[in-house]
Amino acid sequence: MTDSKQLQAANNTAPSTAPALIAYQVREVKEGKDFWTRIGSAWSHKDGKGFTVQLDAVPLDGRITLRRPEEKATNQAQTGGRKSRTAQPAPV
Repeated sequence: MTDSKQLQAANNTAPSTAPALIAYQVREVKEGKDFWTRIGSAWSHKDGKGFTVQLDAVPLDGRITLRRPEEKATNQAQTGGRKSRTAQPAPV
C-alpha cells in the first residue's frame, strides 16, 4: 500500500472528493487591503470527527485561515490568485 493510500485509510478520507476547506495565508498590506494566498486544502473525515490538512506552504507568522471553498472563483482568476478583504471566501 502506498503512503498516500495508507494516510487516506488511516484518516478515513475519500481521495477523489473536493476539499471541505481551503487554507489561506492572509497578508495585511498598506491602505487597509489584505492579500489572500491559497496555501493548501483540508478534507473532512468520513466519521465527521476531524480533517486531513495538506499544506503547500507554511506562513512565516504561523497563521492560517481556513475557509469553505467559493462556488465561483471568478474574482480569484481575475486577481491572479490574490484576494482583497472585500472579496473573501464564504465564512465557515
